[in-house]
Amino acid sequence: MENVTTVNEFLLLGLTSVQELQPFFFVIFLVLYLISLVGNGAILVIVTLEPKLHSPMYFFLGNLSCLDICYSSVTLPKVLITLLSTRRTISFLGCITQLHFFHFLGCSEATLLAMMAFDRFVAICYPLRYTVIMSPQVCVLLAAVAWLTSFFYALMHSVMTARLSFCHSLKLNHFFCDVKPLLELACSNTLLNQWLLTIVTGSIAMGAFFLTLLSYLYVVGFLLFEHRSYRMLHKALSTCASHLMVVCLFYGPVGFTYIRPASGTSMTQDRMVAVIYSAVTPVMNPLIYTLRNKEVRLALKKIFGRKFC
Repeated sequence: MENVTTVNEFLLLGLTSVQELQPFFFVIFLVLYLISLVGNGAILVIVTLEPKLHSPMYFFLGNLSCLDICYSSVTLPKVLITLLSTRRTISFLGCITQLHFFHFLGCSEATLLAMMAFDRFVAICYPLRYTVIMSPQVCVLLAAVAWLTSFFYALMHSVMTARLSFCHSLKLNHFFCDVKPLLELACSNTLLNQWLLTIVTGSIAMGAFFLTLLSYLYVVGFLLFEHRSYRMLHKALSTCASHLMVVCLFYGPVGFTYIRPASGTSMTQDRMVAVIYSAVTPVMNPLIYTLRNKEVRLALKKIFGRKFC
């Protein structure tokens, strides 16, 4: 029987063990983090201050920007600290807390993206009833459901992971605390944890993805078969293009990490993909919405007095 270690902290192995590359990674992650804070913060400001953007679509966009600020803040500050420090440890409580908020915010984003697709579906297919169906009360309720459901989903993972016994090396083969690398260090039975990760996380991610996809398929079918207008279809898809790009950026890495079967070399691949959804995606979201959305660009010019392309 293996000796069980009383865990006080984990050692984060980080992105690389090559000392010379650490200043380079520090600069890259610092720039990405600052862009995420400034970009998403700017969207939050204009959605709040600009009356023309007080609509359901921009209400959800504001929620998405808030999520992205928090999402990148869960992991990137710790990454920056570990890149500068020779001591790369994280306390057990800090590790579980990071895991909890990472899954809480990730699940909230998946749910919110599905709600944004539903909003576009109602706006295009039921324009006359749009203000009734997507009333301010309904929007707040939908956002509250997304946040609360995601909190309890993440609580499931954090509680189940915290109950594990650890008896192997406490070197975490990642740059932040997540369920999969922690399960590799556990010596107690992790079958239930693996099942929860595959079934529950997979079901939520794929369920939200298919609801998003279904909304857009219905929009396409509605415009083609009801209106038979390729011009209206092109116009509708152009207005939805920003959201579609964000969906692809979010679900690609998430599907690769949490839905595919684990393999012997998966942690190295997971670490590389984690850089995309923890650092790159929160940066791309505000860029996509500002570059492709005329109303957002005009509001930025009005509030900040700067010219955007």
